[in-house]
Amino acid sequence: MSIIQREIFNITELEEVNSTNLYAKSNLSEIADKTVVSADKQTSGRGRFERAWVDLGSNNIFMSIVLKPSDVFKPVYANLTQYFSVILCETLEEYGLKTQIKWPNDVLVDGKKIAGILSETVMQGHNFKGLVLGAGINLNAEFEDLKLITDKEVTALNLEVNKPIDKASFLNKLLNKFFESYEKFLKQGFVMIEDDYKKRACFLEKEISVKGFKSTISGYAKSVNQAGELVLLQNDKEITVTMGDIL
Repeated sequence: MSIIQREIFNITELEEVNSTNLYAKSNLSEIADKTVVSADKQTSGRGRFERAWVDLGSNNIFMSIVLKPSDVFKPVYANLTQYFSVILCETLEEYGLKTQIKWPNDVLVDGKKIAGILSETVMQGHNFKGLVLGAGINLNAEFEDLKLITDKEVTALNLEVNKPIDKASFLNKLLNKFFESYEKFLKQGFVMIEDDYKKRACFLEKEISVKGFKSTISGYAKSVNQAGELVLLQNDKEITVTMGDIL
């Protein structure tokens, strides 16, 4: 393990870990605010609904940002997934890509998933201890590797730009951009990124189906509200969806 100190954030680099999110949550009390946990290899990476994240090799990003903005949970923290997705899109766009956001946590290129985000809140009883914002980003992969992922179309940055991607350079760009506006976002909330988020939202103004833990709901995707929740129209009735995956 190595620790790299920056002016705004620190990076803890691990050779191998079960999951950067699990590591961050398990060691939260010893990890400082604004620490980034990055690993070369994940043995049990996962996304939402406990889905496995396929490890495509050490030249890809497996990371978690540990955030401890206050001693109490505030509603704006639930919007950090949307904030991070916009920041990630902006970083990818510096490489010439046209990005899309699929609610609530996927970043796409031409309809193919290139990154996923998993935000987890850590509570101790009624006390807010912090938030772990994880991401898996496909930077370097072979077409053959992508065939290991069978449940969705996926891509990697190197395949889109036809050249290898320097992992350290990409991570540095992403984190500097994240922390540059992080404090401002905590003050302003979703309204700060609303236009940037919605212009990339590939699901809005379409008939969609959203799968939850126990059921699937369909309707017209009207908007994303200030809490980052999906608002569907179903028979002229508005339905607010707080969790689920767009099919």
